[in-house]
Amino acid sequence: MNENENLMDKVISLCKRRGFIFPGSEIYGGLANSWDYGPLGHQLKQNIKTLWWKFFVTGREDMVPMDTAIIMNPRVWEASGHLQNFSDALVECKVCHKRFRADHLLEAKGITPRYAKEELQDLDQINCPECAGDLTAPKNFNLMFKTAFGINDATALDVYLRPETAGGMFVNFKNILNVTRKRLPFGIAQVGKCFRNEITPGNFIFRTREFEIGEFEYFIRPDDWEKIFEMWLGEIRRFWQDAMQINMDNLVWYEIPDGERAFYSKRTVDIKYKFPFGTEELHGIAYRTDHDLSRHEKVSGQDLHYTDPETNEKYLPHVVEPTFGIDRMLLVALLEAYHEEEAPTSDKGETETRIVMKFPKYLAPIQVAVLPLSKKDELSGPAKELAADLRKNFVVDYDETQSIGKRYRRQDEVGTPYCVTMDFDSLEDKKVTVRDRDTMVQERVEIVELTNYLKEKFNF
Repeated sequence: MNENENLMDKVISLCKRRGFIFPGSEIYGGLANSWDYGPLGHQLKQNIKTLWWKFFVTGREDMVPMDTAIIMNPRVWEASGHLQNFSDALVECKVCHKRFRADHLLEAKGITPRYAKEELQDLDQINCPECAGDLTAPKNFNLMFKTAFGINDATALDVYLRPETAGGMFVNFKNILNVTRKRLPFGIAQVGKCFRNEITPGNFIFRTREFEIGEFEYFIRPDDWEKIFEMWLGEIRRFWQDAMQINMDNLVWYEIPDGERAFYSKRTVDIKYKFPFGTEELHGIAYRTDHDLSRHEKVSGQDLHYTDPETNEKYLPHVVEPTFGIDRMLLVALLEAYHEEEAPTSDKGETETRIVMKFPKYLAPIQVAVLPLSKKDELSGPAKELAADLRKNFVVDYDETQSIGKRYRRQDEVGTPYCVTMDFDSLEDKKVTVRDRDTMVQERVEIVELTNYLKEKFNF
């Protein structure tokens, strides 16, 4: 097993062991590629969404938020083209009957998929990767989840779980314009669940059938698209570098060439990440022209044009669309944070390997841990009171089980930036010991100054 594969296995193991991510429906044998976010995973995900929201939405004057329905009128997906075109080429092995995405099989062999009249070519060079059997001809498989809307089977309407959040924002463009009186350029943003019936999900939470995305539609004048596209590329770069604080060498900015982009896109950039299983798409940004509003205007029969209040010019706005997969962002945060390093033990001169998740402090699912040196009531009582007081400003864990060294290691493994230890001297001098996760340096701090001390550390 190479180093990268080993890293992936270590992160997956830690996620289960420490309560970041569990296999879905595990007591019933699970469900293929279904995952549940545990206490720490849920908090980490919330922190990432909050960071994204503040950076791209509430931190700007040209963005407005909304939250649209998961189930929409099916004509929305007719207008967007999802009913006709949202499909992948599926092949099945004639021997073992396993199913695969045809383009993935070609890419695994180093063959760039070619299309002729929407049919995938070059498959005659490929056999089943599991048993080397012959494959069937590719068939288009629509990725949307269908369900019934209504209580009567005879009259129920066929509807779909949304495969993206964009449709809800486009159909509300006029509503948002009317209530906010925004002028172009401006954006509509939301974070929400989406569903795609992927043929071959896998690589932990990288590709799943149920996932969450952060996305916004930025409406612009047609002539401004190039400078605005570059502006958002710069903002996305700044988000990864300054907010998420990742190693920027792990990002690959891939310009989709002519012939490979969606027909309505004049420019698309995929932001890829060097995952342990290969360099794959993390998220993307596309200039979609006026394709979406023009389609919804045509199918709905509603006028979705924008009238410039200064010039009275009337036109359909064009759109730049950045889309972020929240689950993939979380996977990147885990991979970037995972470190193994030698740390001193209580025995002089000896070390041991510690696992430490070096999240940016504001992303850490637990911010402060309160660790009394003893479980005796005379110490645990004041320690619990301290933890309760700190919870007014921080996410706090209280832990009094096992030795202080083992408790430090537990907090290192979940990425807690600061451990606060209360000992018997604390009852006399009214001070506690604060340990830094990354440096392991310990500092004695007065209890009355502790909240302000930690706020300064977190830049609150």
